[in-house]
Amino acid sequence: MVFWILIAVMTAAAALSVLVPMSRARRSQDGPSGNADEAVYRDQLSAIEAELKRGLIEPEAAGAARTEIARRLLNAHDNHEREAGRISQAPRLKFVQGLALFALPAVAVGLYLFFGAPDVPDAPLAARLQAPAEEQSVDILVARVERHLAENPEDGQGWVVIAPVYLSIGRAQDSARAYAQAIRLLGPRQDWLTDMGEAMVIANQGLVPAEARQAFEQAAAMDASAVKPRFFLAIALGQEGRKSEAIEAWRNLIAGADGTEAWLGAARNELAELAGADGQSDRTSQTLAPRGPSQEDVAASQDMSPVDRQAMIRSMVSGLAERLADEGGSVSEWGQLMQAYVVLGEMQSAENALEDAQAAFADKPEDLSSIKDAARQLGLTGS
Repeated sequence: MVFWILIAVMTAAAALSVLVPMSRARRSQDGPSGNADEAVYRDQLSAIEAELKRGLIEPEAAGAARTEIARRLLNAHDNHEREAGRISQAPRLKFVQGLALFALPAVAVGLYLFFGAPDVPDAPLAARLQAPAEEQSVDILVARVERHLAENPEDGQGWVVIAPVYLSIGRAQDSARAYAQAIRLLGPRQDWLTDMGEAMVIANQGLVPAEARQAFEQAAAMDASAVKPRFFLAIALGQEGRKSEAIEAWRNLIAGADGTEAWLGAARNELAELAGADGQSDRTSQTLAPRGPSQEDVAASQDMSPVDRQAMIRSMVSGLAERLADEGGSVSEWGQLMQAYVVLGEMQSAENALEDAQAAFADKPEDLSSIKDAARQLGLTGS
């Protein structure tokens, strides 16, 4: 309750900081009336008339003087009228000042009394952290563990506890770091290595970085039957363009399944994208769908040798690259070209395609952003 009273006082102080200067400006404007200036100018006109009658001034000079004094008289009259209008608004200004000074804080306190809970005692962070765990939110529990680890950074079990929590609340990088600390302090375990690698992949938007790959390889070496690290290793092989090894990894993984696993559908989809009927890569040709091979080309490719099929794929990639260079294309087509080069292992060609795509969409910010997003997912750096 005291806190909200202080807020109301601060509101009033803020209002005063604006209204007091306004009031002072108002008083400075309410100075001598314009009537005095008008009287002086009228006296000057009378004096000119008297001097003209007495012959002390030429008629031409008298006319010029009357004109100038009349102009000043009109200006003084206009200024007087404006000041009178501002003075007439003074009650309205006072009403606004009173509203700002008293009504706003009163409304703020009233709203708090109606919607808030003034009778509930303050709950400092230290007290909330000491409350029973079942009465605390996830954020408070995480804060408790973080405070403990800040005081006891060598508590490996504490890092084990918080690592999966970090991952569940979307803090993948913190999760990976926590698993790394646990492994450093308590030694490697297959599940910790796997979960650390998974957190790295999530933090890297689905791409398998080198550190994650090393963790998966170490986990698979510790337990050759573990599915999760082998699953991510198969993904890594595909992302690196090592198609034959990726196909073999997916087939071995699927062969050991009993058919009820949740990951089985995803594994089969990956294999279907990578492998044709004879086990060679067909993923690149699928990425060229907008101008890809016809049904006749697909049928003919079944009788080709692996070398001939690879040559056909490279020909299609080259054709797409030439068409995009000559005619331009959509964001999707540029993304397909970059991905095709990555699958073929031609990373420099993929980088060159990225530069060409950025130049093509330089004046289209949204499309350029999509191109950059696709490049990041493929591991391209660009210029």
